[in-house]
Amino acid sequence: MQPTARMQKAAKPAPVRALRESHKVRLPGPKTKWVIRPTDDRSRRLAKSLKVSPLLAHVLINRGITDDHTGGIFLRPKLTELIEPGQMPGIEAAVCRLKQAIRNKEKITVYGDYDVDGITGVAILWQMLTLLGAQVDYYIPHRIDEGYGLNAKAVRQLAKAGSKLLITVDCGVTDFDAALLAEQLAIALIITDHHQPDEELPKAVAIVHPALADAYPNPDSSGAMVAFKLAWAIANEFNVGTKLGPRLREFMLNATSLAAMGTVADIVSLRGENRVLTSYGLKALPECRLPGMQALIETAGLTGRGLDSFDIGFRLAPMLNAAGRMGHARLAVELLTSDSELRSMKIAEYLKEQNKQRQQCERKIFKQACEMVARCGLDHPDKKSIVLASEDWHGGVLGIVASRIVDKFYRPTIMLSIEDAKAQGSGRSIPGFCLLSAIRECSQHLIKFGGHKMAAGITIEAAKIEQFANLFEAHAKKNLREDDIVAKLYIDAVAPLSEFRKDTVSQLQLLAPFGQGNPRPVFATKGVRLAAPPRRVGIRGDHLQLVITDNTASIRCIGFRFGKWAKKLQDVEFFNVAYQPQINSYNGNSNVEFVLADIQFE
Repeated sequence: MQPTARMQKAAKPAPVRALRESHKVRLPGPKTKWVIRPTDDRSRRLAKSLKVSPLLAHVLINRGITDDHTGGIFLRPKLTELIEPGQMPGIEAAVCRLKQAIRNKEKITVYGDYDVDGITGVAILWQMLTLLGAQVDYYIPHRIDEGYGLNAKAVRQLAKAGSKLLITVDCGVTDFDAALLAEQLAIALIITDHHQPDEELPKAVAIVHPALADAYPNPDSSGAMVAFKLAWAIANEFNVGTKLGPRLREFMLNATSLAAMGTVADIVSLRGENRVLTSYGLKALPECRLPGMQALIETAGLTGRGLDSFDIGFRLAPMLNAAGRMGHARLAVELLTSDSELRSMKIAEYLKEQNKQRQQCERKIFKQACEMVARCGLDHPDKKSIVLASEDWHGGVLGIVASRIVDKFYRPTIMLSIEDAKAQGSGRSIPGFCLLSAIRECSQHLIKFGGHKMAAGITIEAAKIEQFANLFEAHAKKNLREDDIVAKLYIDAVAPLSEFRKDTVSQLQLLAPFGQGNPRPVFATKGVRLAAPPRRVGIRGDHLQLVITDNTASIRCIGFRFGKWAKKLQDVEFFNVAYQPQINSYNGNSNVEFVLADIQFE
């Protein structure tokens, strides 16, 4: 068959510099299993009522959205759909105590976690309290020296410095000893957190937590979202009239961008209220009037265009996180609360360099960890978990490396850094395996632990690492089947290439922001062939440009880190592709392009 005019036009490759690796997809492996969502007769009716393409309607149904009312809200989220702050459990008592502290000029300290969720939450509360004339400071524990959560040494230090009210952000709900010490030292404690609480709660004048009431509509709030709600409730308490005054209103709009950043960075579900806040916060981000945010955006090279969840997760958040991973996170809070453009730019440039160091450190540890996995046989099919430890590893990057190990070997992974007979580290999990529950089952060997289903941190005596690893493996074997440790690629629909017209692909962007709970849709086409020889591109030839056809259309593809498959593609006649469609714009022209997620050879 002769190529059509449309095929000939699509076959011309775009310059490499025009391509943007903005789609986070799992690198394919020999064991990647495609899970194809079934077709659904309801998609055409939903498409007609929402006035969208059947392809988009099918994705909505895959997300559990089957009626036009819910679909309309999902596709066009509005700020008015945010849950009123007064519904958040514990918020009334917290506002009452804060109001007392502000009026009595008590010294308030906002104590937050060192990751982006905690950093942005601290920045929100500190700035709101400052606007209201409170005497307020902030404290961020050192990731390596102090570890996660509210610690006794810090509480004593803050008491000595005159703090009378302590507000935690993104931590505190499991810190019983530190909470008791605060009471003994006459410090009132307000806990704001979103981590899984125990059956008993620490002693505090208020605990603001979305999971403390079954009726609360958004139990998956991030720490920054909880802080945002508390700031909103405080603003309402001190506001005169039914609407926020200009200064409070401007700040709360800026705060949506901060809370959106914390929400995306903490990988909470981008559904419901989280989606509403993130959607609005992303739109407001380029115009955010905080000097630190503008400096961060400029330093990351993102000025002058719209931002998406990828920009937060892989460009802005890593720079903020670098402060805590390679140094001290207090610097990141200073950036987000500074009113000096010059100081903000200096901090942002420094964080950019810190992030480069973090990347180098991460690559080195990842290589060593992969060698250790192979040497110890932890990649054997019988093994269901990975626990690694070393005295040479920087503890600040272990969570990132653990994520990369999970991506490569698809097993729950814990990485530990040993120092002075004690080890601290981070773990990451796979879908269907609750990491926090697994760690709790093995907690007799631990000094401290905490976290979520998918991510957690532990502290352990170095001498007990092997015992812990054996128990962790036993628990994984008991709770994971062979199929559970096979990487899966979920495909929204199998469709011919002709389905992906420019207007259809543009319309799919209504599903954004993408993230946990709302992944960027993946589609597949079977029985495609090359329309032109593939080209290895990139500095090292790691990436692959190709044009595919199924005789209904021809579309250009980019496969990031697919370069090694160039020869095999030329050796076969037909193959199957999974991909994420996007509109690639260059030199005033825009065309449909696929970002490859996987290739199957029949």
